[in-house]
Amino acid sequence: MTDFNQPISGNDLARFSGPNTFMRLPQATSLDGLDVAILGVPMDIGTSWRSGTRFGPKQIRAESAMIRPYNMTSGAAPFDSLNIGDIGDLAINTFSLPDSLRIIQESYSAILASDVTPVAMGGDHSITLPILRAVAEKYGPVALVHVDAHADVNDDMFGERETHGTVFRRAYEEGLIVADKTYQIGLRGTGYGADDFKEAQRWGFQHFPASELWNRSLHGMGAEIRRDIGNRPVYVSYDIDSLDPAYAPGTGTPEIGGLTTPQALELIRALRGLNIVGCDMVEVSPPYDTSGNTALTAANLLYELLCVLPGVTTK
Repeated sequence: MTDFNQPISGNDLARFSGPNTFMRLPQATSLDGLDVAILGVPMDIGTSWRSGTRFGPKQIRAESAMIRPYNMTSGAAPFDSLNIGDIGDLAINTFSLPDSLRIIQESYSAILASDVTPVAMGGDHSITLPILRAVAEKYGPVALVHVDAHADVNDDMFGERETHGTVFRRAYEEGLIVADKTYQIGLRGTGYGADDFKEAQRWGFQHFPASELWNRSLHGMGAEIRRDIGNRPVYVSYDIDSLDPAYAPGTGTPEIGGLTTPQALELIRALRGLNIVGCDMVEVSPPYDTSGNTALTAANLLYELLCVLPGVTTK
């Protein structure tokens, strides 16, 4: 054992009891002493189709009570390697998307100033833009691993330039990410025109459409991405709709023909060794999956991301 925060064991307190924190970790009231801060961004005012992601963080936390601290497959023990705490939810302005994006950026700047790695539970995908703004303030332009059914590179939506579907065009235009070190994985579905994805490829974005990944292991592709990025700081943004709706129906913009949960696990585990400086899990919308399985899947993928953070040892 260490002096690091540990999740409450299901053998010490029944899983349906205890704090509503991620994996029932201690609620952190300060960033002092933390290596990793898990936080919720309960927001869906940036979405264009089905709302409900404001309930995502709470449901992800609830389902995470099932997860145990040791990774039986990879041997990772994140809670023995890093001091991880749940710092609660950001107090966004539910009536103003611009103000909410400002709050997110300022909150992240404070977290990063304390040399703490932020791990976010969304919330719709618009939260990633202010996060990347804060990350780039500290690290400069970062590599990006973006797992999603959608490229989110629209110029505007209903005349608005900051929404869940415009995030990565803005990030590219603002120089927050390195274009040729941006990997968009799981893209699919219909579009408004042939150029919907191709324009981003001309910027340098590397695309891995879902249809080219069907019936394939993603371990090798993940390893190639890891080698391509090298030691550069990298941000990982994981949209739950990258998964086929058979695995994750509880999301705002579902697209059939997506990734499987085994592929998601392979991809994340292959990223071990990257200099990950932050990550998020977005677009979990509990009202569209009353079973809780989408949030359970999201919680497990977040745990897998914790397992590949720098400094995590294996046993």
